Amino acid sequence: MTNTLTTVRKDALGKGRLGTGTGFRDKSHMTASSLDDAHAATRSVTRLSVGVAVVLIALKAFALGASGSVSILASLADSSLDLLASLATFFAVRWAAAPPDEEHRFGHGKGEAMAALVQAGLVFASSVFIGWEAIQRLFDPRPVTAGSWGVGVMLISMALTGWLIWRQSRAIKASGSVAVAADRAHYASDLAANVVVLIGVISGTFLRAPGLDAAAGLVVAVWLFWGATSVLRDAADQLLDRATSDTDRAAITSAVLADPQITGVHRLRTRQTGPVTVIQMHVDMAPTLTLAEAHDILEAAEKRLLAQWPHADILIHPDPRGPVQPEAAQKGPWS
Repeated sequence: MTNTLTTVRKDALGKGRLGTGTGFRDKSHMTASSLDDAHAATRSVTRLSVGVAVVLIALKAFALGASGSVSILASLADSSLDLLASLATFFAVRWAAAPPDEEHRFGHGKGEAMAALVQAGLVFASSVFIGWEAIQRLFDPRPVTAGSWGVGVMLISMALTGWLIWRQSRAIKASGSVAVAADRAHYASDLAANVVVLIGVISGTFLRAPGLDAAAGLVVAVWLFWGATSVLRDAADQLLDRATSDTDRAAITSAVLADPQITGVHRLRTRQTGPVTVIQMHVDMAPTLTLAEAHDILEAAEKRLLAQWPHADILIHPDPRGPVQPEAAQKGPWS
């Protein structure tokens, strides 16, 4: 018997919407508790990020006043922009966690990518400022005084930054947040930059070579500029709906085709929205299946996908087709 499947799709607000045609399945309910845990993890770590940035600014401002080191000035400027970036992330992850509404049916997940763009812009600005100041000091070296204070502050800064990165890594593992990932990338570059700053302060203080201090500041500037390009690329990928990796798409196809009753996958489309991976596809199934049988098969396929992507939003459209050859099981993305 050939069926025309009729389904009621739950939209983003949970309201029923009747549709007719060959039918589809929507997995918009995901795992609510795990998604709540992910949002809680991002909120917690962004509060911590703001707090650490404030402490670092206070410490480095003191060290700059005591030493006059250009590399510490570079690090202070970077920490000041870190605070702005962390504040942007702080508010962005909360906005991104807001549930879908009438005007944002797919939710607000891309708010995280917007925050990452802000971070990239701030890091670019920071690198330009630091680079300009370092070049001036290379041609007009100034002695570094009270360098022991600077060394102590940089060691404390490195310890705090390393602890924050560890906490952010745990939050990213729980949530997959691109905004927190951008913030972690920023602080990871800061940690490496702080090592360079420490070398510069030691050189300017104990080796009496202020030119090395300025050179260290220039290295920090180049490092930050390079790191900002990576953050910008990742944020743009989300905003422009870049597909997930080839490896992920192959794994999605394999998971769906694990059931021999699904004979093909085509029009597979994926994208990332904050912590949510959106997966949409058409699948080939026997035209003699009843609505209940098709529903159970697709429900099982969705569970296999959710086992690997627990925050996924899955939409599967079944096409009534006969058996196909194995080599034709996956067609082109738009076929």
